[in-house]
Amino acid sequence: MKKGIIGRKIGMTQIFDATGNAIPVTVIEAGPCAVTQVKSTETDGYEAIQLGFVTVDDKKATKPQKGHFAKAGTSVMKHLKEFRLDDISGYNIGDTVTADIFAAGEKVDITGITKGHGYSGAVKRWNNHMLGKTHGIGPIHRQSGSMGTIDPARIFKNKKMAGQYGNEQVTVTNLVVAKIDAEKNIIAVKGAVPGARGGIVFIRDAVKTSK
Repeated sequence: MKKGIIGRKIGMTQIFDATGNAIPVTVIEAGPCAVTQVKSTETDGYEAIQLGFVTVDDKKATKPQKGHFAKAGTSVMKHLKEFRLDDISGYNIGDTVTADIFAAGEKVDITGITKGHGYSGAVKRWNNHMLGKTHGIGPIHRQSGSMGTIDPARIFKNKKMAGQYGNEQVTVTNLVVAKIDAEKNIIAVKGAVPGARGGIVFIRDAVKTSK
């Protein structure tokens, strides 16, 4: 990884290219982020930087957290994220990372927490087929059909059934940066990004670029 930044999902909209084609994009407020810690191979065994995003009142921080930010010489940050980098020589504690580290046309990987749907049935969670509603079957509503077979007359482990749906970390890879607004710290990426509006996302350069 060469670079990364923390952002907040604003929502989706569309922009138009030079030929007038509509491009669906997700708008992300990326940064500014403060470098709150720098890790090196000599001291930590690997190279990484820790970024902080969204300044908050220090009354909401614990004493160890206040000490951590005081050592970095930054304000107390609400969100922290560590990015492992190939080279940290260009970063120092207290530096500011902004959206202009990326450029239009680059491919990025974006990680976020998906929308939570609570405890959901198999039809909604896994798109299972529903049991028939006629010929004496019922009364039922959105119930799955048979889950097992006559032999061995049981349901195998790991069968996709009802349970917690959503609220999990998901990474979408190879999203193309469509537009950058450095003054407003805005990054617009082509396509959808995990999470609800206002959710925190982590943007980094693509690990595996597709052809």
